[in-house]
Amino acid sequence: MEPILIFKVLSNETRRQILEWLKNPDENFGSQTCLPTDADFKGGICVGSIQAKAGLTQSVVSSYLLMMQKAGLLESRRFGQWTYYRRNEKTIQEFSDYIRNEL
Repeated sequence: MEPILIFKVLSNETRRQILEWLKNPDENFGSQTCLPTDADFKGGICVGSIQAKAGLTQSVVSSYLLMMQKAGLLESRRFGQWTYYRRNEKTIQEFSDYIRNEL
C-alpha cells in the first residue's frame, strides 16, 4: 500500500464517489446482466455502468478506474468483452489502519 498514491486518488470527487458507489454495488448499479452467472467476482460492476452513473466519457472513467486499481483500491476482472471492477477491501482496511495509527 502506498498512502501517497491513495491520497492522490481520493483527492478527486468523482473517484471518491465511484469508491462510495462500489461499497453498495447492488443498491447503486442494480444487477449486472453481462456478468456470467458462474463468475466468482461478487460485487463486480461493468465499466459501462460506472460510466453511465458518473456521466463522464468512457475514456475519463477508464483512466480513473485504472488509477484507482494501481493505487490498490480496486480489483478488476475481464469477462468476454467487459471489464468489471470492485473494491479491494483489504487495501481499504490497511489505509484506514494507516490513517488511524500513523496520522
